[in-house]
Amino acid sequence: MNKAREFLKRHGICPESLDINIEARRMAEDMERGLRGDSSSMSMIPTRLYIDGSLPLDKSVVVIDAGGTNFRAALVRFEAQGARVERLTKAGMPGIGAPASWEEFIRFTADRIAPLMAYADVIGYCFSYTAEITPELDGVVGRIDKEVVIKDSSGKRVCADLLKELERRGICGKRAVLLNDTAAVLLGGSAGLETEKYSALIGQVSGTGTNTCCDIDAGRILKLPGLAPGRMIVNLESGMYDGIARGDLDEALDRQSENPGLKHFEKLTAGVYLGALCSAAVIKAAQEGCVSKAAGERVAAIGRIDTSVVDSWACGEGMERFSPEDAEFIKTAAETIIERSAKCMAINLAAILLLTGGGRDKPALICAEGSLVQKSRIYKPALDRYLSTFAAENGLKYEYIVGDGSTMAGSAAAALLNT
Repeated sequence: MNKAREFLKRHGICPESLDINIEARRMAEDMERGLRGDSSSMSMIPTRLYIDGSLPLDKSVVVIDAGGTNFRAALVRFEAQGARVERLTKAGMPGIGAPASWEEFIRFTADRIAPLMAYADVIGYCFSYTAEITPELDGVVGRIDKEVVIKDSSGKRVCADLLKELERRGICGKRAVLLNDTAAVLLGGSAGLETEKYSALIGQVSGTGTNTCCDIDAGRILKLPGLAPGRMIVNLESGMYDGIARGDLDEALDRQSENPGLKHFEKLTAGVYLGALCSAAVIKAAQEGCVSKAAGERVAAIGRIDTSVVDSWACGEGMERFSPEDAEFIKTAAETIIERSAKCMAINLAAILLLTGGGRDKPALICAEGSLVQKSRIYKPALDRYLSTFAAENGLKYEYIVGDGSTMAGSAAAALLNT
């Protein structure tokens, strides 16, 4: 074992220590507890969105995508050739750079969609933050985080407040459906496909943040008795899972984060944390004499390290400022940190296959999106390797598709199938 691997193993960053079969079964048990309403680290939020039915064609929907960085609004309709997005506008999210109030956020949203409301009666609202879904398909805000600060948002009803603001402007009689970005990725990726061909539908977001969702027979969601029968999407909130062992550098990163003690799994897997972890590893290695003091100082001077930089380092690029020995250490550290992220996500997807029973008689469909899965040269190959090995060992089948901007189509599909 080389010096970098020894260092990473000593500090608990070692993909080889994770047994996918053991970890996936443990995670699936936590998911099952969440469906029952028992104590679980994952919220297992029923979206109240059913996937049964066919998408009507040529009916426009106003779509809102309130993400971690950008706010988008557009008209979307499905045609025989697929989803058509029209009159798309894009702006920075309120609350980035300076806090915004809830009222400012609602007015901002209404400003963007008011010109579109003459063309549609229903809104599909992709809301990339924690919200409890109500029977009316609205969402009660739990937490708005990432880089966005919206004051007094906790407990607010997203769609109700937006529709009230539209009515104040004379735009009446509209309906809205709220969903999160992971459910939108699932619905957007599977839109137009014959979903009956698949034993399970799974949504995966692996980018700035981490989350997954899947469809579950509504009768299995015991914490919400009396649901109408059918296949309902459940938002796992898997970034909150706390069952994967962490190393001391992970724990230090957690303590220094804006939400210490929360989102353990996301801090092992999400792009927003991988750069910080890689930086911390190199700085610690310099303190322990595993790389030069100069290498630690150079990495510290960079400040915030983007995931694209970590990916470049993992490919042996962009390290001209380091000595050959330091560059080789940093390459191994960056590659290992991304590989561990991919293996943790393979565990997450494997756990969903076990939970749903997907992939046995018919393949499961995994719809994925996000900067890691779309752009990293290390992440996707590693994920493919780990997940395909698990599937082969357990006699399971799956199809994996990577989308690009599928949240818009998914949000429109949610509104059309559920109003």
